[in-house]
Amino acid sequence: MTRAAVPGLASRYPIGGLLPALYADDDLAQRFTAGLDTVLAPVLSTLDNLPAYFDPSLAPADFLPWLSSWVAADVDPAWPEGLRRAVVARAVELHRWRGTRRGLIEHLRLCFGVHADIQDGGGAAWSSEPGAELPPPPTGELLVRVWALHGGPVDASRVLDVVAASCPVHLTCRVEILPGPPDETGG
Repeated sequence: MTRAAVPGLASRYPIGGLLPALYADDDLAQRFTAGLDTVLAPVLSTLDNLPAYFDPSLAPADFLPWLSSWVAADVDPAWPEGLRRAVVARAVELHRWRGTRRGLIEHLRLCFGVHADIQDGGGAAWSSEPGAELPPPPTGELLVRVWALHGGPVDASRVLDVVAASCPVHLTCRVEILPGPPDETGG
């Protein structure tokens, strides 16, 4: 249902009651203004509830994609409505951390309920001793290893889509799905 035509929605401000007394008993004027009330009632109702439209937890479901575009939240229409609302609500915070390990970990946790271990292969190589052999160059790969917090299945292709959207262009990204947290040795 849209807000454009809500059957039976009564106007909080009927126009017929606002007319001068001369038209109060005029049947044509009252029927005409009742028709206008039917058209204006959804508009007035929307304006009366306007603050709720800007709150992701209260906004109508069909308004949520537009609201997510305002905060540049990448929301997948296949996600459950509650998840889409949570992503829109936390979009500003996620943008603040975008491009960092923390930001990617939080994004993956919010979207998929997984925890992640991120190994960044980008960066610069240097040595603390003059004339010493330089360390090997960076791998150029962003490795994201994820596992479900509650042991459920993880959709690797959807996780890869989110990681690829966050991965810097000079790195390649790879996702590994683990059955549980990695051990201390990195395995």
